[in-house]
Amino acid sequence: MKTTLVFFFLFGSGALIGQTHKTENLIIVTLDGMRWQEVFGGVDSTILIDKRFTRDSEDIARRFWSPSMKERRKKLFPFLWSTVLEQGQLYGDRNIGSEVNNANKYKFSYPGYNEIFTGYPDTAVNSNKKILNKNTNVLEFLNKQKGYHGKIAVFSTWDVFPYILNKWRSGIYVNSDQDSLGFNSNNLKLIEQMQSLTTRPLGIRPDIFTYFAGKEYLLAYHPKILYIAFDETDDFAHAGEYDQYLHSAHAEDAMIADLWNTVQAMPEYAKKTTLIVTCDHGRGDKIKEQWKDHGEDIEDAGHIWIAALGPDTRAEGEVKTAMPLYQKQLAPTIAALLGFHFTPDRGVSEPVSTIIY
Repeated sequence: MKTTLVFFFLFGSGALIGQTHKTENLIIVTLDGMRWQEVFGGVDSTILIDKRFTRDSEDIARRFWSPSMKERRKKLFPFLWSTVLEQGQLYGDRNIGSEVNNANKYKFSYPGYNEIFTGYPDTAVNSNKKILNKNTNVLEFLNKQKGYHGKIAVFSTWDVFPYILNKWRSGIYVNSDQDSLGFNSNNLKLIEQMQSLTTRPLGIRPDIFTYFAGKEYLLAYHPKILYIAFDETDDFAHAGEYDQYLHSAHAEDAMIADLWNTVQAMPEYAKKTTLIVTCDHGRGDKIKEQWKDHGEDIEDAGHIWIAALGPDTRAEGEVKTAMPLYQKQLAPTIAALLGFHFTPDRGVSEPVSTIIY
């Protein structure tokens, strides 16, 4: 493990002194409710053969199964287990002693996203209702820093994100579900037409439209921070549709790869951009049926994972953790990658020092 970084802070500005960073831009992606078990182990054979959850086991096996765990996970997440493994870091494989946990006790979406972005597991954030978040989030903090105001954009499938990030107070641009994409861009206008006319089998904008809206916004307006929040993995898991859960996870990995390749071909972003991929909560494991669910009563639902890739992150592949990491550490990590010190409204949370060398 690397030596923990010691930061010296310039009080009043939030800027870090004595730390040189290559990261000028940040891309954050979340896969809602994506289990660490599939991320690090690939398809779960016990769920695969259960006809209650997998309608076409033969097709899923043909696409994603292998006797080798390393091959299984690479088939499901080829980008994570090629580019990120070779050039970045992955945390959360509990089989090798790498633990990442929710610090919040609730283990569902709003509390998880609150923890990711505010650095504080607030016990008052205990529902998924559309309630304005009172806690300051790290994107809101960065939006006040020189060079970042108006350069932060969020594209989410779930329509609670405007409340989680409190866009009305924070000033962050948050585009959610079927929000208008009325920008002066023909591609964004086309995506808006498509998302308004498409079927909504899950009752929300399909993740592919969330992705392309975010990608086209990046190409047209060059934000310094882009956050894309996918949702389908959680919805299909709750529905008990393991095959569709896997298909969505695989597709989202491909979208992340496409976005990474896109920014590496742009001078504004190439070798200046860090990517962080994570989830809001885990899911059950010990009892087969619990893979569908999460929440305070399901112990394994607090087990999550993190992937990081960028110019300030050493290529170490899977990283063992001497002590458990917590979701609340992501907010100060996001700030530190860009050269800033973020302090939660309450409590204490330190960056994941091994992500920032």
